[in-house]
Amino acid sequence: MVKGYVWYYSAGLVLLAVLAGCGPTAFQVEVIPSSQRLEETEIERDRGMFVFDKITVIDVDGMLINRRKHGWLSEGENPVSLFEEKLDKAAADRNVKAVVVRINSPGGTVAASDVMYHSLREFRRETGKPAVACVLDLGCSGAYYLACGCDGIVAQPCSVVGSIGTIFQTFSVAGTMEKIGVKAVAIKSGELKDLASPLHDLKAEEREVLEGIIMQFYEQFLGVVEEGRGEIGEEELRGLADGRVFTGQEALKEGLIDKIGYPADGIEWAKEIAGIEKARVVIYRRPTGYKPNVYGSAMGGDGGVGALINVELPDWLSARGAQFLYLWQPGVE
Repeated sequence: MVKGYVWYYSAGLVLLAVLAGCGPTAFQVEVIPSSQRLEETEIERDRGMFVFDKITVIDVDGMLINRRKHGWLSEGENPVSLFEEKLDKAAADRNVKAVVVRINSPGGTVAASDVMYHSLREFRRETGKPAVACVLDLGCSGAYYLACGCDGIVAQPCSVVGSIGTIFQTFSVAGTMEKIGVKAVAIKSGELKDLASPLHDLKAEEREVLEGIIMQFYEQFLGVVEEGRGEIGEEELRGLADGRVFTGQEALKEGLIDKIGYPADGIEWAKEIAGIEKARVVIYRRPTGYKPNVYGSAMGGDGGVGALINVELPDWLSARGAQFLYLWQPGVE
């Protein structure tokens, strides 16, 4: 009987390897703690015997959505929940003197971006600890919205920054349905109950309602940027906020960021703002998610690809329903 179980188990592993095709050629099985509470990992340390002050690096990766991300054979994190959890841990540690929010994201939903921004502002207000945003590949739309909640923004020279605006994507299959003889019938309590349904073409009154919501969220975005980037005048800001993206160098010239630099520069600036000379740089991780250094993440859960190349369906296209988005759509997770 035992031999039978062993045979089935071995056959299952072989089948899994075959199905993986060009995927991984080896599988690692490890014993992990039952507790999944965040653990602190030191990734850098200034020289000295008695260095107690800390700078916490918090990653913001991929699509900003208030639900778990799913991958092949894996269950991902909820970006909003994880961000809040890390802020709470940094707030509770008296040795943490500042936070560096390391961003690589094309943005996300309006609600998720706003919740994360609000949490960051509350963290700064309640603790008095400064926060510096450090943009790697992407800091667009909702991710830039979040960055504006920091004391300052650093971006790499080849970063893509900006895309200030709001978008709502829908589509219509009504023409295709008509060609194949299928007709949609909606029994509804009000004329706009099936607003933006893909089963019919968008009506004029529907567009008017949606455009009103879009402009409300857009004005909210402008308010956040205006508050965070006070040196940019309202008229100048509206000229920049047409959805376009900027390189790091262009963003610096337009006042959308404060400095050109890399993660190490963001950490040094955070120490300067916090008024400390030496610090331990730490990150928070689950027991299963080791990150070896300041470049060990911010690439999304799958290792990531270049900012303009997508080999999988983007999360905004695979969403379970229509969403209002602060998102630069060419970006990938």
